[in-house]
Amino acid sequence: MKTRCNWMQGLIIAGLVGCFPLGAEAETARWDIDPDHSTIEFRVTHMVVSKTSGRFMDYQGFVEMDAEAKTFKTIEATINADSINTNQEKRDTHLRNADFLDVKQFPTMTYKMKTYQKQGDTYTIVGNLTLRGVTKEVTLQATFNGVTKDPWGHTRAGFTAEGTLNRKDFGMIWNKTLDNGRLVVGDEVQIRLDIECIKAKKP
Repeated sequence: MKTRCNWMQGLIIAGLVGCFPLGAEAETARWDIDPDHSTIEFRVTHMVVSKTSGRFMDYQGFVEMDAEAKTFKTIEATINADSINTNQEKRDTHLRNADFLDVKQFPTMTYKMKTYQKQGDTYTIVGNLTLRGVTKEVTLQATFNGVTKDPWGHTRAGFTAEGTLNRKDFGMIWNKTLDNGRLVVGDEVQIRLDIECIKAKKP
């Protein structure tokens, strides 16, 4: 009987060690977006024959995640709409006015994760995008690129994500028709995010 008890105890301990590896320090922590090493970019069709691209230069946000388990609790970001930059000032001025972003009335846009599904290092993230006072779900296909230490003692994590939205869903309906019947601006906007985050230090 004693031998059997020892065998059972050993099996239970082995199972616990397998579930909770020795030395594991999994935790949910806050990771702040580092805008100096991140980009928020978009592309939209121009006159059907090409793409116009741009980015937003001013934004902030954070991720609450367990980096070891690669699970997420919160993803939030706030973007200054006035910071749009397509490397053409006349176009940027038009994008800031009421035909498009209407930055005077709606100075910021926000994104907040609702749910996600994980498959390996790939994620399907569903979140609410609020733009021009309208909130719609936008889905992002994201990849977790890993975690590393930098030379200054910070812990960093990287993500890449892509998605699309229809600008008309957010009230941006302006367009012009060319002589051949084609439209100047496409409705679908492609989004690409390259995000680097820094783990917040405990107080």
